[in-house]
Amino acid sequence: MLILGIETSCDETAAAVVEDGRVIRSSVVSSQVDLHAQYGGVVPEVASRAHVDLVVPVVADALVEAGVELRDVDAVAACHGPGLAGALLVGVSAAKALALVARVPYVGVNHLEGHLYAGWLEQPDLATPMAVLLVSGGHTMVVAVDGPGDYRVLGETVDDAAGEAFDKVARFLGLGYPGGPVIDRLARDGDAAAIPFPRAMPGELAASFSGLKTAVVQYVRANPGFRVADVAASFQEAVVDQLLEKLALGADQVDAVSLVLGGGVAANSRLRARVQELADATGRAAFLPPLALCTDNAAMIAATAYHRLAADGPTPLGAGIDPGLRLT
Repeated sequence: MLILGIETSCDETAAAVVEDGRVIRSSVVSSQVDLHAQYGGVVPEVASRAHVDLVVPVVADALVEAGVELRDVDAVAACHGPGLAGALLVGVSAAKALALVARVPYVGVNHLEGHLYAGWLEQPDLATPMAVLLVSGGHTMVVAVDGPGDYRVLGETVDDAAGEAFDKVARFLGLGYPGGPVIDRLARDGDAAAIPFPRAMPGELAASFSGLKTAVVQYVRANPGFRVADVAASFQEAVVDQLLEKLALGADQVDAVSLVLGGGVAANSRLRARVQELADATGRAAFLPPLALCTDNAAMIAATAYHRLAADGPTPLGAGIDPGLRLT
């Protein structure tokens, strides 16, 4: 079964063709990072207009790369939430139109659930139960996964997401957008123990990064001669320490045999190294997705749609978007 997936939840226009929910036949992503960098973050209206311009050529490229035509696909899927309302509308509208033209089912997919399936795309025999740390610019949560469609949220952030904290701290320091990659790069030349930034909510599965962000601001204002690399390294270590504690707690709670990373912040080099260390220390397997599957992509949407179609059938064409959709 070939499924064409479309992802437009934020600032990446993506399309992919996936076979049987496992084999990536094509995956095309057009990033808008340069477009939004001048504003210091994603501007919803700008993102939506860019998706309108890009979605047709990106879908065409995905079909060509897969060596198929629209009439060859068995279903068309799109992310219907969570995300930016205008951006979601572009992808969902395109997917419905293509499904009608091809006379195949349309499948609406939860973006967060898509990140859970990214691991199986790269490693189909990934053992369960898994403890998944899903961490991005909009979400931070630990999820227990027992199989496709069988999962539960163990804990999540009560305020800022980890990726959001990276972006806000980088913006405050004048480092540009997106903040995660530049802080990761600067931290390699800094001392992670130089500044004792707080680790919030110890011993709990819930996370918090708002206070950490405020602590960085207060430190910088009180120490005008601060070293940027030390601030970056100490801040990053505080974020990673908190994420690792939540993942370890969740894994112990469900007796997980695998530790899995997902979401844009999964590309952070320090987080990847620490998750591998945790897995080695506890005798668990670790899955660190390739960078192409960390950021928003349509392959994960198509893979999820394969399982959703089998379990729930097609999504009605009258179904809309849900910008505030949760993982339940």
